[in-house]
Amino acid sequence: MQAGIDIKSLYSDYVKTLETYIMFRIAQRTAELTPELKAKNRAPINLSIGAPTQPPPKLVVDVLANCLNEPGINTYSNPKGEAFFLEAVAERMKKRFGVELDTKTEIFSLIGSKEGLAHMFRCITNPGDVILIPDPGYASYQEQIKVIGGRAVPIPLTYENNFMPDIEKVAQGIDKIKAVVVNYPNNPLGATATRDYLKSVVEFCKKRNILLISDAAYADMFFGEQEPPASILEFEGAKDVAIEFHSLSKPYSMTGWRMGWACGNKDAVGILGKLKSTVDTGIFKALQKAGAAILTSKEGDEYIVESNKAFQKKQEILLKGLKELGWDIDNLIIPKATFYLWLPIPPRYKTCEEFCNELLEKSGIVVVPGTGFGKYGEGFFRISISPGEQALYDVIDRMKQDGFYYS
Repeated sequence: MQAGIDIKSLYSDYVKTLETYIMFRIAQRTAELTPELKAKNRAPINLSIGAPTQPPPKLVVDVLANCLNEPGINTYSNPKGEAFFLEAVAERMKKRFGVELDTKTEIFSLIGSKEGLAHMFRCITNPGDVILIPDPGYASYQEQIKVIGGRAVPIPLTYENNFMPDIEKVAQGIDKIKAVVVNYPNNPLGATATRDYLKSVVEFCKKRNILLISDAAYADMFFGEQEPPASILEFEGAKDVAIEFHSLSKPYSMTGWRMGWACGNKDAVGILGKLKSTVDTGIFKALQKAGAAILTSKEGDEYIVESNKAFQKKQEILLKGLKELGWDIDNLIIPKATFYLWLPIPPRYKTCEEFCNELLEKSGIVVVPGTGFGKYGEGFFRISISPGEQALYDVIDRMKQDGFYYS
């Protein structure tokens, strides 16, 4: 019998450098420990997941169900997006941000914003080109850039710069910069940016002839006294240099539906669409009908408001408990956006991975070490407040029982 060939020897050099996505690694480790944890009454409580857990709006489910038998609904859709979906996006961007968009040239549908970002990087990157990315930041940015031969250079987001670093200083001495990625509200920090800061980033990119890529997946997740997060396209001259990525996943609890859009500079949108038309196809028409309905509906707006109120309450529950455990909550930067908390590890731990591993192995509490989001995440961990209220109370109780005090 002929021996099989060594498939691994055929992998591209870039693919060989890929690291398994941090959430998959955490899920695998949690699954391995689950029997042991259940045996000691510490079944896992997942505070690592970056997704809402409540059902999506009833309207979006009803519209989807009601159109499944329409003639032609199951045929290929336009990769750019059906006209009704693009018009709904334009209406939403105008209503929410005051941004006018041409549906013919400035909007393209996405099978979730994650694939759109990956394809955008691919459109502009030659081997050795640089893309500046937030650090801490969404873990996929770096790997998406690395796999196409690009170089992801971190933009340090720290307490010292209030999570709004000076891009000019970061870029000094770096050649071949093709793009800057901004992500506000930020994953994992929950941080938002001032309008003046966003304006300065637009001006920097115009001066340097650099594409500005705005990941706005969390733009509708804010509460309390937080000013509604801005679209980068609100600022003068932004359409000259910027493309922005939006998703229905977070605001409407539709993570599995894989729907979003890119909008902004017509050339950036155009080349993204040209690439996408060769590697994937359009979103299922029934999903587009449901998405269009929720984007332009009163029900959709009300759903976002109520969801954000619930996230605010859950954040308050967790902050109260963490304060009782010794975290100096009053002197930390606590976000009023997203569903994340970015917290320092107790000083007795040398690394964030050591703390997170012990929290999982001893108490069954699943959180994400800060280094999963970049080197500037060392010393911190991310908590997602998306689980139900009772789960959050249980987390605090377990931490108290198992000795996870800050000091």
